[in-house]
Amino acid sequence: MSEVTRLLEAAERGQAEAQEQLLNLIYSELHRMAEQRLAVEQPGQTLQTTALVHDAWMQLVSADGRTRYNNRAHFFGAAAQAMRRIIIDRARRRRAEKRGGGLDPIDLDSVELAATSSDTTVLRIDEALEKLAQEDPQSAELVRLRFFVGMKLVEAAEALGISERTAKRYWHFARAWLYDELKQEKEGGPETL
Repeated sequence: MSEVTRLLEAAERGQAEAQEQLLNLIYSELHRMAEQRLAVEQPGQTLQTTALVHDAWMQLVSADGRTRYNNRAHFFGAAAQAMRRIIIDRARRRRAEKRGGGLDPIDLDSVELAATSSDTTVLRIDEALEKLAQEDPQSAELVRLRFFVGMKLVEAAEALGISERTAKRYWHFARAWLYDELKQEKEGGPETL
């Protein structure tokens, strides 16, 4: 059992000390990942590492201060969702401020992280991920961890509790599926496969 899982279980039982320890452990890890990825964001960006991590943490902890996660993988999956929502909401606000614009072409080979992508790209990928999640939830979760949290393949595999080889299979499938989905969208084809 990982230290994170142990602390999650203790925090669920309401042990305040465990929640503090969990916060320190997870906050550092999330901050490190966010810091690495936001360091390469386009000049003039307004999203700060600490703000992203803080907002995500606030979404991860319930109003009574308890955490409700089964294990490390479940927690990081929730963290990916929280960061994804924050990045998507930011992209929507910025896009609304700009009032329009055409669709940007997406090269999935060069897209690695939401923080470095245009707002339109982030929104298009998020919509496509929602469709992928209906067909293959595990592949979609892997993409979320990589794209929105910035995890490397090995880190995402560990967070999901799967082998690196399985993660590679999911990653290759998801990239091909997303490429096809986004290509159809750009060409004005059907929205479903």
